[in-house]
Amino acid sequence: MTALDLSADVGLLSVFLATANICLGLLIAVRYSPSRLWPHRRVNIFAVHTWTAYFLMTSLLIHPVILLFSTQTRWRLLDLALPMWSPVQPIENTIGAVSLYLIVVVVLTSYFRVRIGRHRWKLFHYLVYVAGVGTFIHGILADPALKGNAIDPLDGEKLFVESCLLVVVLTTVWAWRYRLQKDRQERARGTGRYRLLKSANASD
Repeated sequence: MTALDLSADVGLLSVFLATANICLGLLIAVRYSPSRLWPHRRVNIFAVHTWTAYFLMTSLLIHPVILLFSTQTRWRLLDLALPMWSPVQPIENTIGAVSLYLIVVVVLTSYFRVRIGRHRWKLFHYLVYVAGVGTFIHGILADPALKGNAIDPLDGEKLFVESCLLVVVLTTVWAWRYRLQKDRQERARGTGRYRLLKSANASD
């Protein structure tokens, strides 16, 4: 296995972790209860979400660093930190680097969310969706061999990234519909309680 192969594999791991992290974040956003609903178990979604974020940031950091050991293309630290001057695929690599920097910002601000305040922290936390989009774009457009070859959307690695993107899209649609349904149910319960109170007051 070459350094390029290892870097590509770590990149795929990052895509998987990004998918899991975003989906877990959506569950938290809609206040999904795994004990009341599937899988009917006590699962600390927030803790799993936090740890996947740590693993994601770690894998995203390791993914480009491995390129320093490549014998096929010479990479410098500057090429990794500011990939717009990288020897190959500067645009694709810049998108990936921006995603990495945004993930670092999100993870660090989440760690200090009590100090910076919940409102300000949430503004930073929304950057995770931008980072997720960048991660998928980088994963789809980048050539794992770093030769600038044409992208084959039916390649095994590309199919994996595309499948993860599809999972995120479907989970987003489900979360949106779940939240709408939950809001309607809460409004209906609120209306029912109001009518009961009104009836009780009228009878008095």
